[in-house]
Amino acid sequence: MTRIALGAAALLAAGWTVAAQAADLPYRSPAPYTVNEPLNAYSWAGPYLGANLGYAWGSVDNNPTKPSGFAGGAQAGYNWQSGPWVFGVEGDIQASSADDTFAPWKFSNPWFGTVRGRVGYAFNNVLIYGTGGLAFGELRADTFGLSESHTTAGWTAGVGAEVGLAQNWTAKIEYLYVDLADANFNLTGMSNGYQFGLVRVGVNYHF
Repeated sequence: MTRIALGAAALLAAGWTVAAQAADLPYRSPAPYTVNEPLNAYSWAGPYLGANLGYAWGSVDNNPTKPSGFAGGAQAGYNWQSGPWVFGVEGDIQASSADDTFAPWKFSNPWFGTVRGRVGYAFNNVLIYGTGGLAFGELRADTFGLSESHTTAGWTAGVGAEVGLAQNWTAKIEYLYVDLADANFNLTGMSNGYQFGLVRVGVNYHF
């Protein structure tokens, strides 16, 4: 028993000695962190698909009508991310109930779409962005049972905010100004175009 006790005491003393020597060693920090973003940062990169609903209001060139109404549709896009900066492209197609009647004239905008670039700054799962690009759509005129429509191109610009709700789902709110170029309408004898503002909310699924 005495020998066992002496052996245990010797092992304990050796352990304390090793621990004390280890405590005296200089501290070395781990290797430099080489990942561009924190591992728990929200990623905006990749493709997405979603739907939106909003309200449009505007005016027709060379005509007193001011078409307004609800608009809704689908959007798809792709994002690239570098640190907090997010760059992307997005396209959407919308059905619209915007119309207005003044005297014998009725103008409506049955549908429109956009193809835009996006540049934003991400605060983790919150993205603030500006957007702009090509717009296209139909402007229709009706009077005395006759109708005429033209599809024209133009431009659009706006701002928005998007919030990551879960791993794959985001929600957004967006304002766009859309300018559809003038076209010569035989019914009015004038060149008519449609400019409008659009506020919409939407959801996206990120793949």
